[in-house]
Amino acid sequence: MVTPSAPRRVLLVDCDMFYVQVARLEDPEGVGREPLLIVGGSASGRGVVTSASYECRRYGVRSAMPTAEALRLCPDAVVVGVPRGSVSRRSRAVRQALEDRSPVVQAASVDEFYLDLTGTERLFHHEPLETTATRIREEVLDETGISVSIGGGTNRLVAKLAARPAKPGGVFVVPPGGEEEFVASLELRDLPGVGPALLGTLKERGLETIADARRVGLGWLERWIGSGRAAWLDRRMRGEDESEVVHGEGRKSISAERTFSKDIDDDDELARRLLALTVSITGTLRDKGLLARTVTVKLRDGDFTTRQRSQTFPEPVESDRVVFPVARALLADLRNRRRTPSRLIGVGLSNLLEGPAPRQMALFETHEPHETEVDRALNRAVDGLRDRFGRDAVVPGGMVDTREESAQDGREHDGR
Repeated sequence: MVTPSAPRRVLLVDCDMFYVQVARLEDPEGVGREPLLIVGGSASGRGVVTSASYECRRYGVRSAMPTAEALRLCPDAVVVGVPRGSVSRRSRAVRQALEDRSPVVQAASVDEFYLDLTGTERLFHHEPLETTATRIREEVLDETGISVSIGGGTNRLVAKLAARPAKPGGVFVVPPGGEEEFVASLELRDLPGVGPALLGTLKERGLETIADARRVGLGWLERWIGSGRAAWLDRRMRGEDESEVVHGEGRKSISAERTFSKDIDDDDELARRLLALTVSITGTLRDKGLLARTVTVKLRDGDFTTRQRSQTFPEPVESDRVVFPVARALLADLRNRRRTPSRLIGVGLSNLLEGPAPRQMALFETHEPHETEVDRALNRAVDGLRDRFGRDAVVPGGMVDTREESAQDGREHDGR
């Protein structure tokens, strides 16, 4: 039995350069032999880096960097697309391996998982948490082929921060009572939740490390950033975090993005690309047995300015017949606000619910989007045809012109 004073035992399992690992595992004789590997975008320089091998990172390549910039830094790198289906499959395999070893597993993303081993001391013969983490790391690698790094501590914050010195392929555990000393050795930018605006404010005061901010004291922080944010930051800087690891926490969003081989400035063409993405993510939504309340459309302009707009439906939906008109209106609004060629378009669904959900019939005429049983039945019939005959067996007429072109574009899909 766990006493109230017993320290929590939390791990963060972080898959090392996950997309690179998956690409290499899927093509061991080709991509698997390339030390300089970039996943995301295309060899022409279009798109954005999703992940890069450690060898590329030594040249300054990092995720979310334009692929063209990454190739300027590392011209000998090989660029491959994101192997989305394989990523999802291997992520599920890692999660299953972890669930076989921990009573509580929470997916923070496709390649990060929190484990709460509190109360399992007897199960693991009261061995140190570091020993347990090391064995889990070795067994995950053996069962899935994926190398992971594991950080550990008495809460989620410390476990996440500890995963960084564990990389690559190691284990780093902060012992109970050592949280404050460990966090004090880091920089303010290392703290999750400390964004660019707050960092800029603190830097103006000469504060860049956590030790700097701790020396200033809570009183001065309250004057500079307000009492609420100062209290929150003070707790983070002491390594305090009361958030729980929640087993089985659901997916937060489903999204798809496409980076074009050439910037597009035609409204109809952008709408066709948006339709293709909408059909894809609504199909994923139904496949997962989910419903969505909010749709978001994103544009990235030729100068890399990223803009987005969202709208929430009056009831949860699952069909592209309802989602696409709203997404198209959001796209039109973005285009009217700034008319310039676009290099990327994306659409996402969020506020997800487990389906099916209770639905009410509309008693009065409404201009709000309304999804009928016919819409849902039709979409599921089409899903069945695509499962049987292939994804392109049935497509909306507006997608016909985009199927061949899409093979030339970079794509990112199904994010959290």
